[in-house]
Amino acid sequence: MKNPMLEAVSLLLEKLLLISNFKLFSWAVQGEDEKRNRICEINSLLRGDVLEVRRTHVTHFGIYLGDNRVAHMMPDILLALTNDKGLTQKVVSNKRLLLGVICRVASIRVDTVEDFAYGADILVNHLDKALKKKALLNEEVAQRAEKLLGFTPYSLLWNNCEHFVTYCRFGTSISPQADRVRRVTRWWLGGEASSHP
Repeated sequence: MKNPMLEAVSLLLEKLLLISNFKLFSWAVQGEDEKRNRICEINSLLRGDVLEVRRTHVTHFGIYLGDNRVAHMMPDILLALTNDKGLTQKVVSNKRLLLGVICRVASIRVDTVEDFAYGADILVNHLDKALKKKALLNEEVAQRAEKLLGFTPYSLLWNNCEHFVTYCRFGTSISPQADRVRRVTRWWLGGEASSHP
């Protein structure tokens, strides 16, 4: 069940994400990149693989559909402003993305691997080991992703790109990134006074 206090904190975090885009501060976790060593080649990808790329403050996730295509959830303000697919299919800019986060509108869309990666290294199926869950068959994963294509509400803590891929890959919608933010938030608010993040 969603906690009203966590919803308020979610809104605050979304605003901080906007501010952090201007590089006033950084939340990068030291040593995290050292743990990630599975960089991939496009020709080694299998339909249904989970792809992840590092962004400024978070990791972005998608499902490889084959033929150089990736399904992923992207916040986008244009979805609230127009039905023109010619405009909304173009690669989402940071301004469109951040305004989409704030307005809580997104789509599960298909882009090329290059547009999905946006110049970052790609890790493959890293969540399998990190979550210690049994993945569904790759074809089922890809089919789940294809069925979900289209407009969707967005929430940094409750419905983000990681929730999308974990639902497709494992059959359960979870986000370890969002869970960490919620734990830290509860700790800040005194909800877990005896434990530390």
